[in-house]
Amino acid sequence: MSTIWLQVGQCGNQVGQEWWKLVTNERAPNSAVNRYPFYTASGKLSALCVDSEPKVVRRLLQEEKTGSFRDSNVLVGLGGRGNNWAFGYHGLRTADDNSLLHRTMESFRKEVERRDSYSGVILLHSLSGGTGSGLGAHLCESIREEFPVGHILSVTVAPHQAGESPLQHYNSLLCLSWLQRFADGVLLFHNDDVLRRTQALCGRKVGHIPTPQLQISLSAMNSHVASCLAGLMYPVSSLRTQSGVSIGLEPWKLLRSVCPVPATKFLYTSQMNKRGTASWGSMLSSIVHTLPRHSSTGNIHQSTAVLAVARGNGDNMFSCSPCPIATKVKQGYGCVSWNPHPLEYWTDPWNIVDLTSPSRSLTICANHSSVSDYMQHVLEKARSMYDAHAYLHWYWKHGCEEGDFLQSFDILDSVVKEYNAAGDH
Repeated sequence: MSTIWLQVGQCGNQVGQEWWKLVTNERAPNSAVNRYPFYTASGKLSALCVDSEPKVVRRLLQEEKTGSFRDSNVLVGLGGRGNNWAFGYHGLRTADDNSLLHRTMESFRKEVERRDSYSGVILLHSLSGGTGSGLGAHLCESIREEFPVGHILSVTVAPHQAGESPLQHYNSLLCLSWLQRFADGVLLFHNDDVLRRTQALCGRKVGHIPTPQLQISLSAMNSHVASCLAGLMYPVSSLRTQSGVSIGLEPWKLLRSVCPVPATKFLYTSQMNKRGTASWGSMLSSIVHTLPRHSSTGNIHQSTAVLAVARGNGDNMFSCSPCPIATKVKQGYGCVSWNPHPLEYWTDPWNIVDLTSPSRSLTICANHSSVSDYMQHVLEKARSMYDAHAYLHWYWKHGCEEGDFLQSFDILDSVVKEYNAAGDH
C-alpha cells in the first residue's frame, strides 16, 4: 500500500480505466496476493480520478461496478481547460479553496495518511490536453514540494505528430519541462507509435483484413498502454518478500534500474505478447526490429540502462540461460559502455498481460536516446510558433509568462543535448 495512482484528464482516466481492468482481474493467478499493492486496508483502490469535466470519470465509474473507487478521491470540475496548458496549470485563478488543484491535493494528503508507508505516486496524463498537461504539471510540482522524499513516476501520452490541437506543441513543451524538473522518471508513449503497434496486433488477429483498413479504437490504444504498464509494474515473483506477498516495489525498482542519470529520465517501452511456446529469443528479435536506430542527424541511438520483464516463464528458461538473452538485449538496445550494469531483468511464471495458457509476454523499458528525436520535434514546432507569436495571447490570458516559455526551451534543449551525448560519459 505504498503507491498512489493519480489519473488526470481524459487520457489519464481512460488509460487508468484499462489498467484497473487488467490488474484487478480476479481470474489472474494469485490475484488475492498480487492485489495488495493496489488496495488500501479498507478495500478501496489506491487511486484518485481527476478531470476538469465529469463525462469521462462518470463513464469510468459506471463501468467499474464494484465500488472500488473512494468517493472522496473522485474529483471533477464543470468546465474543460480548452486544450491550454496555462488554463490547466493556473485554473480559473480564483482565490477560494475550492479549486480543482486544491481539492485534489487535499484528497492526496488524506490518501497518503491512510497508508502505513508512502513510497510515491504514479501520474497518468497526456501532453496535449489542457487538464492533462497543465493541471498534471502543477500536481507534479505540488506533490514534489509537499512530499519531497516520495518518488514521482509519470506515465505520459504524447499526441499524434500530425496534430490533435493547434496548441499541442506549446502544451508538450511546457509539460515536458515541468516533468524534467519535478518527476523522477517518465514512461513516454507516443500516440503514433501506439497506433502502429495496435494496428500490427489487430492485423495479426484478423489477418484477412488489410492493415490500412483497420479502424483502431481509442480503447484499443489505451489497452496497449495499460498492457505495457502491467508488464512492467504488476507484481513479479523475483521481487516478492519471503512471505510471498508483494509490497509494490516494482515502480520504484524500475526507476532505480533505468534512470541512472538524473538529467535523462524519459523511458521508451516496448512489448511482445505471444500465445503458445514462442522462444524468448524470437520475441526479443521482434522487439529490437522495431527499435529506432538513428536520429534525423545520423547519430546512432544508445541506451543508458534497460529493464526486461519476462512473464509466463513457466519453464524458467529466461533466467536459466540469461547470458545469450542479455547479450542480445545489450547489443539490440546499444547499451553504453560506461555503465557496468546496464541490464536488469525480472521474471514471473504467470502472464498477467494475457491469461491464456500457455502465453508469454516480454516487456522492455529502456532509457533510450531516441526520445531526443521527439524532443527536437517539439522544440522546433514550438519555437517556430513562438517566434511568429502564434496563439500566445491564449497563454498570457491565463497567467503564463514569457519566462515560462524561455525556461522550457532551455530545459528541453539541455535534455536533447544530454541524450545526444549519452555515449560519451
